[in-house]
Amino acid sequence: MNIADLVTPGVRKITPYQPGRPAEEVAAEFGISKPIKLASNENPLGPSPLGMKAVQAVNDLARYPDGNGTGLKQKIAARHDLDVDCITLGNGSNDILEFVCRAFVNPGDEVIFSRHAFAVYPLATLAVGGKPVETPALNWGNDLQAMLQAVTDRSKVIFIANPNNPTGTWLTAVEMKLFLAEVPDHVIVVIDEAYAEYVTASTYPDYPDCTQWLADYPNLLVTRTFSKIFGLAGLRVGYSVSSPEITNYINRVRQPFNVNSLALAAAEAALDDDSHIELSREMNQTGMAYLMDACQSRGLSYIPSAGNFLAIDFSRPAQDIFDAMMQLGVIVRPIANYGMPDFLRVTIGTEDENERFVEVMDRVFEAGELETNV
Repeated sequence: MNIADLVTPGVRKITPYQPGRPAEEVAAEFGISKPIKLASNENPLGPSPLGMKAVQAVNDLARYPDGNGTGLKQKIAARHDLDVDCITLGNGSNDILEFVCRAFVNPGDEVIFSRHAFAVYPLATLAVGGKPVETPALNWGNDLQAMLQAVTDRSKVIFIANPNNPTGTWLTAVEMKLFLAEVPDHVIVVIDEAYAEYVTASTYPDYPDCTQWLADYPNLLVTRTFSKIFGLAGLRVGYSVSSPEITNYINRVRQPFNVNSLALAAAEAALDDDSHIELSREMNQTGMAYLMDACQSRGLSYIPSAGNFLAIDFSRPAQDIFDAMMQLGVIVRPIANYGMPDFLRVTIGTEDENERFVEVMDRVFEAGELETNV
């Protein structure tokens, strides 16, 4: 028996998602006592203290969680000034991306996303037999006109990350509104705002909060996550906002109890942890400036980023740089699978972690294996 013959055609085409390597695994492989992980865009400050306190108060794990996530959905709805019927909870926001494809994409239907976009978009598409349509990038980001030109009668979903992962590029409110006004009604537009909380009005005054646009664009769905600035990546909880009609249909494919009791409690409390959010933003802005200065002084170019990471261009295949740095205890992310073989994506860490990244990068260069553009 050939098992591959039993697998659906879409799944046969999937290359499994490769997460950043765990620090514990690298420590064991290379005998490193305290490696640092700057590979997965996690919050270096850690989880929300209020969220952790709420987790410790959960004392009845023999019971199923609230299948509707009532308390968390009410908090999210209040945060965005929306009705609870507009909210869907996910086991991470990745869960929502799959819901959208399962609810709206038939075999052979087209799903549009940009080159250098989040790797889960084609995975979710292929898993339901959809046809991935990759459009050209513009300055490493989403080319909205190319996306509009790619729309056909078979198009069902457009995925746009804003800010984009792994490049950190962002789209303005004007750009997004002009785009949404031209998207045909038969296409669902998913705006993935996983990194939106890192974007401040003072630094990016033209960055849109698309959660406030549902009344104007009935085919719009916006995703958010608690894995980034809230520091709850290990609990896997995210959500989407959309019209009650869209919410109704994607909730039909949501598995019962898809968000566990600890995640529900932590996320609900973390939404109130304004001091943790602000401190995380400040740490990110300081660290981002430090890494950009370090790159400039070493002749390395990078893509300006509105997220909590920086894509650095080494002007040569970066896999060997990644390998050398990992053996010295610094784990970053090679992104050749995103069509960017010369880049490493580096999460903004604590002050000590950022300094260690630069120190190890310099050691790799000084070893004579590599040369900067200086």
